[in-house]
Amino acid sequence: MAAVPLLLAALLPLALCPAPGGASRPKPLLPIQPEKDPLPSKGAAGCSFGGRFYALEDTWHPDLGEPFGVMHCVVCCCEPQRNRRGKPTGKVSCKNIKHDCPTLTCSESVLLPGHCCKTCPKASPSIPEKRPEPIFDSFEYFQDKEDDLHKSYNDRSYLSSEDLARDDSRTDFVALLTSGVEPWLPLSSAVAKARFTLVRSYLLFSINYERLGRPSRVRFTDPDGNVLFEHPVQKSVSLQDGMICGMWRNLHKPSIRLLKAEQLRISLVTKSQPAGEIQGSIIKHRALFAETFSAILTSVDLTHMGTGGIAMLTLSDTENNLHFILMAKGLLEPADKEFPWVSLRVRILHQNRVLREVRANITMQDPDFAEVLSDLSSREMLWLAQGQLKITAETEGRRRRQIAGYITARKSCDTLQSVLCGGDALMPTKTGAVGSAKLALHENGTLEYQVRRVAGTASEVISLTLETKPRRKNKRSILFDMTPSYREGLVSHMNARDTHMLLQSELFLNVATKDFEEGEVRGQISSLLYSGLLARYTELPIPLAGQLVSPPVRTGSAGHAWVSLDEHCHLHYEIVVGGLGKSDDIAVSAHLHGVAELGERSHEHARLLKGFYGTEAQGVVKDLDAELLRHLAQGTAFLQVSTKVNPRGEMRGRVHIPNQCESGGIRLGPEEDELLEEPKPKDPEQLKKDPNSCFFEGQHRAHGSRWAPAYDRKCSLCSCQKRTVICDPILCQPLNCTQQVHLEDRCCPVCEERKASQEELRAEKARDSSEGCYFDGDKTWRGAGTRWHPVVPPFGLIKCAICTCKGATGEVHCEKVQCPRLTCSNPVRVSPSDCCKQCPAPEKSPPELSDMMQADGPRACRFGRQWYMNNESWHPTVPPFGEMKCITCWCVSGETHCQRQECSPASCSSHAKKESRCCARCRADAPETWSR
Repeated sequence: MAAVPLLLAALLPLALCPAPGGASRPKPLLPIQPEKDPLPSKGAAGCSFGGRFYALEDTWHPDLGEPFGVMHCVVCCCEPQRNRRGKPTGKVSCKNIKHDCPTLTCSESVLLPGHCCKTCPKASPSIPEKRPEPIFDSFEYFQDKEDDLHKSYNDRSYLSSEDLARDDSRTDFVALLTSGVEPWLPLSSAVAKARFTLVRSYLLFSINYERLGRPSRVRFTDPDGNVLFEHPVQKSVSLQDGMICGMWRNLHKPSIRLLKAEQLRISLVTKSQPAGEIQGSIIKHRALFAETFSAILTSVDLTHMGTGGIAMLTLSDTENNLHFILMAKGLLEPADKEFPWVSLRVRILHQNRVLREVRANITMQDPDFAEVLSDLSSREMLWLAQGQLKITAETEGRRRRQIAGYITARKSCDTLQSVLCGGDALMPTKTGAVGSAKLALHENGTLEYQVRRVAGTASEVISLTLETKPRRKNKRSILFDMTPSYREGLVSHMNARDTHMLLQSELFLNVATKDFEEGEVRGQISSLLYSGLLARYTELPIPLAGQLVSPPVRTGSAGHAWVSLDEHCHLHYEIVVGGLGKSDDIAVSAHLHGVAELGERSHEHARLLKGFYGTEAQGVVKDLDAELLRHLAQGTAFLQVSTKVNPRGEMRGRVHIPNQCESGGIRLGPEEDELLEEPKPKDPEQLKKDPNSCFFEGQHRAHGSRWAPAYDRKCSLCSCQKRTVICDPILCQPLNCTQQVHLEDRCCPVCEERKASQEELRAEKARDSSEGCYFDGDKTWRGAGTRWHPVVPPFGLIKCAICTCKGATGEVHCEKVQCPRLTCSNPVRVSPSDCCKQCPAPEKSPPELSDMMQADGPRACRFGRQWYMNNESWHPTVPPFGEMKCITCWCVSGETHCQRQECSPASCSSHAKKESRCCARCRADAPETWSR
């Protein structure tokens, strides 16, 4: 018995988790747990206390046994933690809450049984409660998904909905938004439902609204009305009309505390209502965990402004019983002593025909309503999936109000996807086959899908099936045979049960081949949280496979990734992997590699991406160097995932993102941004109407845009300047090396690799000794005080900018060239590459050429500022490069013709070539040499 007081003494000083719900009343639960929960499977995150298991963030009063019993003045909480390996776990914290009891005004307070704090006695209610016994006891708890299942076959990918709910890395919240929350704001008939997911320090949200014009901002405020964050809607990605998708990045701890304490508010701001047209409080609700169907209810009578509601619905796991909770605002007015409660009638209709009807009494203190509709027929299940059922809620009496809305599958900005791999097949395979699937569930119940398989064997696909988790070993449970509709990518006859299992991550895709008739690859369909990246893409992601690793790896794992570059050249990525054993999950990492093949050697340039949380990784890289950006543009970049078993690469895939982001870190003034940045793409129809746009090579181009023309994508650059297209050759800067290599995919030569490494050492020396500057744009070292025009790929030499090396700091400072004021009325640009215009020089024909310029004699030619005789040839001079020895020009009857010297093709590979005057020749160590 001595151990019990010691346990009590240890409990009281500990820190307390936030009190459950604070001062707000507890929310109805959906579904309701029975009195005796089954203990979770081994490894589930939570806390064990007093022989019972508690889920993360659960709170309870500890039971210390006889003679103490339940300690009602002590509250314990299971706090989310992570162990050293990154796995979610729980920690019990308890605290005495007696000092938090309120100060009472009555003289004779009483202590009610089961309470910690005394309360003032109340008079017996004059009107008995007519509400029936709580229907919560009839709610069925989601059964353990492992019941009656054989554990001998492989099904590592399966995650039950309960597992997802206990994942401490994410928490769901909901908000009902209506008008009339603040008395000084005008009323509106608009209603919105907002669903939130807190993942570490990120708050992702999906908002569905009705009867509301396009919002301009989503605003988050604290209880005092202070704005904490605003999300501009015009910059968000909306998947459909009436939906807003967004993310609040990097919440500070005070904001997270307000969110978990249900003290954050959200409002939708419109142009007509800058203070917020509809508002609501963000709360936690157990129904979010099980919700698979939902409805937004708006007022039937438009005169009842500020009235609305939402319904969250789910199906029982074993029977066709529909559970729902209805949250509403504006149905009840402040109650008086005569009418403390009101009767509510809820109906389910199909084409205005009443199918189900339930009644209950609600009060201002408890306006939420929960019910179970049992034994839905097959037709009702089909209508539910197709969005044809309507739910109405109507108050009876002298203050009658009614709200209504259609029930649809749960709407969200998240992405339904699946990684298909051999490791997750019922009978695991290691053929190297991988696949990806992306799915979309529409309001009418149609399931649209895209599936891609990367062949691991030569065997052809014989079937694609949508399956449930099998009940017996080696016995597949096929829900739909999708093979006939594989080309169309549609499943149109799903019922409510199928939809429920899909949104609860209880369905699988299975691909069978001739060699593996039971399935070569398989994957669980799960919902990937909205990140802003996936919503921008309709195509399938990049496949990640072991056979793409160098050297190839025979593995049953697989993955896929979405990767993009935004307008700021920031890299966004979303990675999902599957088929890994549990021991591998804690050691998954991803790198972005740039691979350059030089002779027999392979040089890799890698960048570590953010670590994995389970089987997913997402993030943004804002400082990719020019080398990796160049690999992305050339298609020589790879995304590689490594594990503890295969640290040199478990799987990888090729990433090709054409871009013009290789600015080499150059930072010009704001007025110079237009010189280097590509304007944002515009709608082709808008470009046609733009008077300043250009039409070139069958395509409209925006004013100020730059592109490589189709006739010479390698060495030319075109720009649009007020309906005029100007195409100039890319100018190459002289290199500070004698041995140069002319690569096939580059316009300008580069220094040979050995010399390049010396330049890098020289650059490192410059950084360490501060004796000069290293300019990343052209990978060269400059002495202190040097001034030069920068080279910015792919634009080449930029004469409108001048850079200076500040030797004292080693910094490169670039600024725009200031052109002189001109007095002439018709200034010209002598050379297309010149930055500044100048007044034309007075033209004077040389006396000795005057006879030749007559109409009846051979005509001379003018090139630049020089005159040349008829049939005379010369090498042109182009500042600042001087005489171009490889180009020959000649004059024919007053017309100048120029041509580059023709070279015989070298028989050696491109990486073995050397630059020799005008033509390339093979190096001495190459297998063959070029002969002129």
